[in-house]
Amino acid sequence: MSAAVTQPTLQDMTNTPPPAEELRLIDAELWQLDARRAQLLTRRAWLVAALQQLQTPQARPSLQPQWQAPRPPGSTPATAPRPDASAPSVQNVLLVLGGVLLTVAAMVFTLVSWGHLGITGRALVLGAVTVAALGSPLLLLKRGLRSTAESVAGLGLALTVLDAVALHGAVFSETAGAPYTAVASALLAGLWTGYSFLPGADTLRLPRPAAVVAAQLPLFFWAIAADADSFRLTAALLVTAVSDTVLALRVTRRSVRVIATIGAYGVGAAGTLAAGWLTWTASGPSAAARAAALLLLASATTLGAAWQGSRTPHRAPGAEHSLGLALTAGLLTVAALGGVARSALPEVWTVPVHLALGIALLAALRADRLPETVRRGLLWASGAVQALSLLWTLPVVGVVVLGPLSWASQAWTGTPPDARAAVTANLTWPPYAGTVPLVPAALAGVLLLAVRDTTWRPRALTAAPILVWAALLTLPAVLELPYAADLLIQGATTAGALAVAVWRSRPVELVPALVVSASLALLSLATQSATLVTLGALVVLFAAASWRAAAVTAPTALGYAVALACATGAAADWSAPHTALLVLTVPAAAALLAWRLGDSPATVPIELTGAATALVAIAMAVTDLPMLALVLALCAVISAGTAIREDRRPLGYAAAALFLLATWVRLAAWEVGTPEAYTLPVTIPALLVGHLRRRRVPETSSWTAYGPGLAATLLPSLVTAWGDPDWTRPLLLGLAALSLTLMGGGYSLQAPLVLGGSVLTLDALHELAPYIVQVADALPRWVPPALAGLLLLALGATYERRIRDVRRMRDFLGSLH
Repeated sequence: MSAAVTQPTLQDMTNTPPPAEELRLIDAELWQLDARRAQLLTRRAWLVAALQQLQTPQARPSLQPQWQAPRPPGSTPATAPRPDASAPSVQNVLLVLGGVLLTVAAMVFTLVSWGHLGITGRALVLGAVTVAALGSPLLLLKRGLRSTAESVAGLGLALTVLDAVALHGAVFSETAGAPYTAVASALLAGLWTGYSFLPGADTLRLPRPAAVVAAQLPLFFWAIAADADSFRLTAALLVTAVSDTVLALRVTRRSVRVIATIGAYGVGAAGTLAAGWLTWTASGPSAAARAAALLLLASATTLGAAWQGSRTPHRAPGAEHSLGLALTAGLLTVAALGGVARSALPEVWTVPVHLALGIALLAALRADRLPETVRRGLLWASGAVQALSLLWTLPVVGVVVLGPLSWASQAWTGTPPDARAAVTANLTWPPYAGTVPLVPAALAGVLLLAVRDTTWRPRALTAAPILVWAALLTLPAVLELPYAADLLIQGATTAGALAVAVWRSRPVELVPALVVSASLALLSLATQSATLVTLGALVVLFAAASWRAAAVTAPTALGYAVALACATGAAADWSAPHTALLVLTVPAAAALLAWRLGDSPATVPIELTGAATALVAIAMAVTDLPMLALVLALCAVISAGTAIREDRRPLGYAAAALFLLATWVRLAAWEVGTPEAYTLPVTIPALLVGHLRRRRVPETSSWTAYGPGLAATLLPSLVTAWGDPDWTRPLLLGLAALSLTLMGGGYSLQAPLVLGGSVLTLDALHELAPYIVQVADALPRWVPPALAGLLLLALGATYERRIRDVRRMRDFLGSLH
């Protein structure tokens, strides 16, 4: 059985819509599906929003669906516009605006229309409006309209303030503003607090914070009303701040705690600044004690807040700032007690007393009952006081260290009257400096005794000797000790600082020793004997310390040795060039010491110091040419001796250059003008070195071995010979050039052959030039062109032969080395 395959007929083909129509139908169906899908998505988003808003009683969304009308095919489905503000936001804005407008209206009524009503009408209006404004929130809360209740409650609180203002103008107009403000603010604070505890009103957020704000005014205005002095006004501020602090620490409602914290910080800061000013300007112990009591009250309040903040950080105001509060409490305590001491003691003891009080705060280290944050804050307060005390000593230390610089320009002018005069020749002594040495000494003791932490202990041990050095350094000037005693104390200080640094093997700790020694050296310039003794002692001291820290102390000893040499020469009335010979003993000693140390880290610093000293000696001798030549020769000897070492061979070139410079300077001192006297000392050693080089390395070119040495003499002599009218120099130069030419040809050396031949030719031309000029003048004018023509013809006729001869000469020269 087989099925016949039928072909579509024309009728069947006519029942199928055309492709364009079928495409339109398919697009319409797809559009309907998209429109339905968009409607379902819109409905779903609305339902989700409605469920979220039903959870809050302020918003009641309409449950009517928002259907979107379908659009014809081909148009783009419109998306529902997204609202710019949520319903709760719009609601809150409207309520706030309404409350503000009602408050403004009440103010206008109170200030403008109040006078048109009688006493009865005023009382009725005030009572009715205020009671209505305060009672309405209770009814609104029962209906669940919380936001509206908050707005109306705010209006009621504002009306109570306006009522107080209106009552003062109408009933209590004779009462002064300060006492009325104190009473009114206290009553308002109590009224708002009581109102917040009414059944149903305890959930309102405005009354209790408003009561806290009103409570900031009664004490201060009551003190003003009582004509209180500055102490009582400050006490009123501080007591208010204490109340705010207690409230912030005790209440649980966040809004009240925030307002109380702001009040505690703001009012407390104002009271603390006022108490500090009273302490600073106290005229006597009584006033200072009263101001100190106020500062101690602020300190106790701050410390209590820090303590409570460390124990219950979730409730304390600024719990994350407990460290700062404890720091502030410590500083206030020091300022309070220090102010009392300052009023009873001379001003010179102000800083030491404050420092002692700051050190006393370190007792917090042993107070285990204190929270860790509080202890750290008190320790930071102690550190701040100690740092400020140390800054107070810096001017005196600077005068003592830098003051001796003035002796560099007035050396050996006489012994100063005392140690203070020695350092204040061109400076002013700071006031109240009599107790300066006590401060660094006390700080050094604190570092040695109190710092036990393994991390900070090494740093404390490094800083303590520096502080002791500062105390000893300033002691002679503070006590106005004799000049000799000042030198002895500074010398002992230098020795002690150097011993500590060497014993602990810490090069950085050598800085105090270097500073003190420099100050001591400058201070000793007042007299000749002091200079010589001090510089000699410093040389011995730093040289003795070089067995442990030679990289620093050995160059320092050499530097002081240079100063001692200069001072010795000046004491002996030697001139600077002659003193330079004494200074050269230092580079010689440095070279010997560097050779002895070998590969030690101190070798290079010592050698650099020696080189610098040699330059100083050369500069000192530059005004005396014979002495300069001697100094240069001695420097060359020192360099040559150093070049003997395997690792210092390049210094041999420096030694040769110094010898050459010494020779030239000596010739200049003898007023020698012959250039060969200056060039031959260069040529002869250069030729010897070149000859030795060719013997060791036979492939060395003659230009490398002999070219520089020969050119150093031949070229200057040739230039001089061309300007010499006499015949002696050209003759000697020609003979020397001829000898070099023959030697170069005989030994097959290209450099002597070419240089000698060239110089010989130029010298011969110089000698024959006058005769050539005479012959040229005697010949007829046609002879030179004729001779030139004959020469060209001869050259042209023998061109090939000449080419062969040139090639032979080139090959011959090429065979030479």
